[in-house]
Amino acid sequence: MSETFESIKQGLTEAIEFAPIDIKDVRAKVGMTQVEFAMAFGISLGTLRHWERGDRKPHGPALVLLNVVAKEPEAVLRALQTA
Repeated sequence: MSETFESIKQGLTEAIEFAPIDIKDVRAKVGMTQVEFAMAFGISLGTLRHWERGDRKPHGPALVLLNVVAKEPEAVLRALQTA
C-alpha cells in the first residue's frame, strides 16, 4: 500500500483513542484560516466556529478526522488532493 495510506491508517488507529482536541490549535498548526480549513477538510464554517468557541464539540467521524489532521496534516491534505 502507499505511504500516504499507511500514514493515514496509522493516524486513524491512533485517533480511535479520541484524545481531547483543541481545534483552533490544530488549525493554527496547519497554518490555515477558518475558511481555508473548513474548505480543505469539508467542514461547514459555522460548525468550525462553534467548535473553536467551545459551543459544540466534534464527535464521530469529525472527531476522528480532526485527530488524524492533528497528527498527520500533510498526509490528509495529500490524500484529499488526489480524491
